Amino acid sequence: MQTLQFPLSLSFPTHRRPKTLRKPLHPNAKPFLLQFFPKILHLRRNFAVNSYASDEFPVDETFLEQFGPKEKESEDEARRRNWIERGWAPWEEILTPEADFARKSLNEGEEVPLQTPEAIEAFRMLSPKYRKKKMEEMGLTEDEWYAKQFEIKGEIPEPLQTAWAAPLVVRHVPPRDWPPQGWEVDREELEFIREAHKLMPTRVNLEQVEKEAVTNTDDLCLERYKVFLKQYNEWVAANKGRLEEESYQYDQDYYPGRRKRGKDYKEGMYELPFYYPGQICAGKVTTLHLYQGAFVDIGGVHDGWVPIKRNDWYWIRHHIKVGMHVVVEILAKRDPYRFRFPIEMRFVDPNIDHLVFNRFDFPPIFHRDEDTNPDEIRRDCGRPPIPRKDPGDNPVEEPLLSNHPFVDKLWQIHVAEQMILDDIEANPDKYKDKKLSELSDDEDFDEENTVEYTKAYYKKTLLPKVILKQSVKELDLEAALAERQLHNKLKEEAKERGEKYKVPS
Repeated sequence: MQTLQFPLSLSFPTHRRPKTLRKPLHPNAKPFLLQFFPKILHLRRNFAVNSYASDEFPVDETFLEQFGPKEKESEDEARRRNWIERGWAPWEEILTPEADFARKSLNEGEEVPLQTPEAIEAFRMLSPKYRKKKMEEMGLTEDEWYAKQFEIKGEIPEPLQTAWAAPLVVRHVPPRDWPPQGWEVDREELEFIREAHKLMPTRVNLEQVEKEAVTNTDDLCLERYKVFLKQYNEWVAANKGRLEEESYQYDQDYYPGRRKRGKDYKEGMYELPFYYPGQICAGKVTTLHLYQGAFVDIGGVHDGWVPIKRNDWYWIRHHIKVGMHVVVEILAKRDPYRFRFPIEMRFVDPNIDHLVFNRFDFPPIFHRDEDTNPDEIRRDCGRPPIPRKDPGDNPVEEPLLSNHPFVDKLWQIHVAEQMILDDIEANPDKYKDKKLSELSDDEDFDEENTVEYTKAYYKKTLLPKVILKQSVKELDLEAALAERQLHNKLKEEAKERGEKYKVPS
């Protein structure tokens, strides 16, 4: 490309003069070059032509002023500003405080290399052996070390003050579902134990209770509860070994919420029959899990499960820590074979139940290999059944279909009977003085070659044809003839009434 540098900057391809010029179309017509560029011919001698490559094209200062970057900001800053000004952005750009906390602090799965000494030391402290060694060097107990580890720096909210509308009732009452299924106890002792539940549904005046409340436990009547403890200890002594074997059979590894066994099991731990819904227990937080919740040790073989998930941790992260002592209430006791966490609870002190928003629709369960009926599992777990898709057919109106292999054979016999009856009605002289039961095959019937594949013309088109051969001995022509006569009679009666007769299928 050639460029002429003058006040009227123009560029055009190199023009080659043709060998012969055509005759002008009009007497006053001018050549093409003279029509469009009349001034160039006068200025050609005064300006020189310079050639530039595509990467050497001159850029003047006005071009940079018009099309150059206006502000010195990075690409990410400009993109973020553009998103915010337009009112929309991807989820990772504009986050709520809860979402930002969940992304930065609770993002499990991202592997970040350990570089700082603090990060390396924190990784080593994950080992129980190393952690115990450090605690001995520092001269701290386990509770003191946990309290020091979870000291929060920065903006710390005020601790929750649990307010009680009434006295917190802690009672020693036997469970209503005692004894366990399959365990026989003395009937008289059981009746004596269950009399404790008759004393519970009694209306009391809270103000009167506060005035008469005493802290002396010497005069408490615990005779029924002591009888229950006697039966409970007998049950534990007889079933402890079996429960531990089942624990190893169903749970390969221990995880929070499941039965403690081996070195984790200690004498005196309470089994599941000891607990009941509504019981108030004091415990210690042992584990915090992002997607499942908190687990509290209440002195039993199973840790209690407090369901907490997702961004609810943002609101309670300052109030619940591993190692702190809490007061909980048991909400449900479930089958440990089917449910992952048999004991479900809620926090009473600190009272953070109102800060938990994302509830579990249903408690998590196990799917065993021997479970073949999903509807039965959902029914046992208290879940609604899986809705089945409507097939869209009405079996009352449509004929009954079957996939039995003999159905095709019956249909073949029916068609052969109807064809013979049609032939009898068309050619009555051919079957005159003949009984239907005495008809025989024209040829020897070969059961192995009952299907013959040929071709036949239909409206000048050659189509494949299948011939099915049927023996007369397998037909019941007399019954088929009686049925045909009955249909003909009903058809005539319907015709007299002015109705249309339909043969029932």
